[in-house]
Amino acid sequence: MLQKIFAMIWKDTIVRFSNKSELLFFLILPVVFTALMGGILTPEPDVDARVPLLLVNEDSSALAASLQDALAQSDTVQVQEMALAEAETAFTDEEAAALLLIPAGFGEAVMAGETAVLDLRQQPNNSDGDAAGEAVRTAVSAISQPVAAARSAVEEAESHRAFASVAARDVFFASSLEMAQDLLQDTPERIVLTQPESSNVDVDDYDPAAQSSAGQLVTWVFIPLLGVSAFLAYERTQGTLRRLLTTPTRKATFLLGSISSNYVQALVQMAILVAFGVFVMKVNWGQSLPALAVLLLAFGLAAVAFGVMLGTFVKTTNQASNLSIMLGMVMALLGGCWWPAELFPPAMQTAVKILPTAWVMQGMTDLIRRGQGLAGILPEAGVLLGFAVVFFVLGVWRFRFE
Repeated sequence: MLQKIFAMIWKDTIVRFSNKSELLFFLILPVVFTALMGGILTPEPDVDARVPLLLVNEDSSALAASLQDALAQSDTVQVQEMALAEAETAFTDEEAAALLLIPAGFGEAVMAGETAVLDLRQQPNNSDGDAAGEAVRTAVSAISQPVAAARSAVEEAESHRAFASVAARDVFFASSLEMAQDLLQDTPERIVLTQPESSNVDVDDYDPAAQSSAGQLVTWVFIPLLGVSAFLAYERTQGTLRRLLTTPTRKATFLLGSISSNYVQALVQMAILVAFGVFVMKVNWGQSLPALAVLLLAFGLAAVAFGVMLGTFVKTTNQASNLSIMLGMVMALLGGCWWPAELFPPAMQTAVKILPTAWVMQGMTDLIRRGQGLAGILPEAGVLLGFAVVFFVLGVWRFRFE
């Protein structure tokens, strides 16, 4: 019996990889999608994405410097200080979405309570220009509020007693301005946003590379294992199964051989993708290698048994291939392989428990993000083995040679 099983494993492996395009699903697509979803092919996260703002400062006052500092601290704009001629040329060439000119006398006009005019130029029909304009208005408001408060303090003081001199008034104004600036910097938050804690997900522990590596492994191993149905349909349409009736090969031996060949190939594929996650994606697959092995072995059995069951329903190879891809993608998507299942509504999180992909991803989460060991993933592994038994029993019961 073992000799027949090994022969079938070798035969199915040769048949599968005789078509070079099979490497697309076995290795190329899994690696590419893992890299893309994990972010290793995306721009570096420290790239400054702020909107460039050309700044020309022709005023030497302290308020002009404060405005420039406020803009430099903005999360929206990236200040690029230039001379006027250079800035106008860059703006004309559309190298930046906005240009701000702080004219001479700006600070003096603000301190005197007069209208101070800033020259803000924005590229037409440009959302970045609108964002830069809003950032400028926010910065202007930040520096004008202390001035307004200081001026109000001077007016209130004058309503009770006149200042001895203009110099005394200026000193009082300066001290009031400094106090207002300090108070505004230490302004307490008036609105505090609170969110209920969730016992299901810890955002700080979320790792896109780990989610991608685990999710894409499940996706691209699951789909080929469902492809067992295509092997069974092929053997049936080619008449191979009918010829088995003339040999002493039992139905259980044939099924076990077909399952074993695909299962062994899946184990090799999983080992390759785990290694890619470790050495390229820098994924920590948990603290327990035996736990990871048990979970992946159970998942492989559930998936290949599902493929056997599916093979008893399909009629042709094309039908089996198309259905395997469609079911594999849908079940991977709903099972949390493409993004964390914790983002789903609670009702959907409960509903997807009927899918083996949801259980293996829950086990992956326990291993990678929660640091659990073998005991922690035994419930998920047990459910996956239960799926395997149910699917295999149904497949054997419905199995027909024709």
